[in-house]
Amino acid sequence: MSSAPAPVPTDAIAVIFSARRRDGDAWNYAAAADEMEQLAATQPGYLGIESARGSDGFGITVSYWADDEAALAWRDHPLHAAIRQRGRAMWYDDYRVTVARVTRGYSWARE
Repeated sequence: MSSAPAPVPTDAIAVIFSARRRDGDAWNYAAAADEMEQLAATQPGYLGIESARGSDGFGITVSYWADDEAALAWRDHPLHAAIRQRGRAMWYDDYRVTVARVTRGYSWARE
């Protein structure tokens, strides 16, 4: 029996990060991504994260925050800013960040 997906946070801020990864340096990238996920989880207002990446290097990560203030504090966190600069220099061909307010959400899982 599989577990149901986590509830979709509503009345939250979704920060949608879509990016195309460059080839190479996969180990350091994965280590930095894990570090950022763990750091984000300790920040006030953090509600969760979902992420997926295709074999072509395109990926989407959505982090959820209690309010805009928490999302902006994460954007401005010094360690996150440093990793962002490293990503621009080494790991990404391009990326886009979209910030949206979640007004409703749905989930479903097969038993």
